[in-house]
Amino acid sequence: MTESPQRNRPDNPTSLSGGDDGRQSQLTKRGGGAPASRGRTTIADGVVEKIAGMAARDVGGVHAMGSGMSRTFGAVRDRVPGGGKSVTRGVKAEVGESQAALDLEIVVEYGVAIADVAGDVRENVVAAVERMTGLEVVEVNIAVSDVKLPDEEDDDEDTGSRVQ
Repeated sequence: MTESPQRNRPDNPTSLSGGDDGRQSQLTKRGGGAPASRGRTTIADGVVEKIAGMAARDVGGVHAMGSGMSRTFGAVRDRVPGGGKSVTRGVKAEVGESQAALDLEIVVEYGVAIADVAGDVRENVVAAVERMTGLEVVEVNIAVSDVKLPDEEDDDEDTGSRVQ
């Protein structure tokens, strides 16, 4: 099989000779600006909540997200077929046209410096949300609702069924 050169393409893309029929010229005149600036993009609160939830969980020292009650309901929902794990548990976002504000509720591991973990969570969440959405994050409020002690049983772990 031999390759044949493309004969209808001019060497100069702005040239109107060589079978271009003037289409290049018409496309640039019609639009009225760059294609990226045509139209509007909206980002749902849930999208920002998922991004923030994933970014917060990536920080060392964060054991879980959400209050005790939301974690309990989440553990039940996780066991229901089709329920799945909720990435947005413990995250609430308020999204405007160009800015976002976030409230996070976390559980930290015993022995970590809470102020350091909160600072790391804040930095990671701001970086992830701003990078992925282009929104300016104006605030990230963090509420530490619990400390996971080493000898405490984990609410989120599957302890196994009593019936086999």
